[in-house]
Amino acid sequence: MTDFLDAHQRHWDDAERLFNAKRWANADHLYGLTAECGIKRLMLAFGMPFDAGRNAPTKREDRAHANAIWARLESYRAGYGRSTGFSLPTLNPFRDWDISDRYAHQANFDEGRTLAHKNGAAIICNLIKKAQREGLLP
Repeated sequence: MTDFLDAHQRHWDDAERLFNAKRWANADHLYGLTAECGIKRLMLAFGMPFDAGRNAPTKREDRAHANAIWARLESYRAGYGRSTGFSLPTLNPFRDWDISDRYAHQANFDEGRTLAHKNGAAIICNLIKKAQREGLLP
């Protein structure tokens, strides 16, 4: 069963451990997954249709990864009354991140690239915490 919130939190925890160990490639990958899962959980809170039978978002464009899902939050946030303060920066920090990077050689990753994705994931972490404080999420 899909649990975007749990996935968001565990990917963040593991990414942080890997970042601190200077394991840039795997940390980078998990920061992208952290953001993706967190955004999808927020989208659910703001009314994203979800097909329980398929265990996936109903709309194909809502099944995207971090590099493409960033802009999708706005489509749900804009129509939801309690979404004030949940907007994302226009510039997607994951525009250069791709799910297929998991196959890339680790020499393609460095601290600077990974830090940019860490900072992007931290934005989502902060929005998740805000949603929990405001009672939108458990």
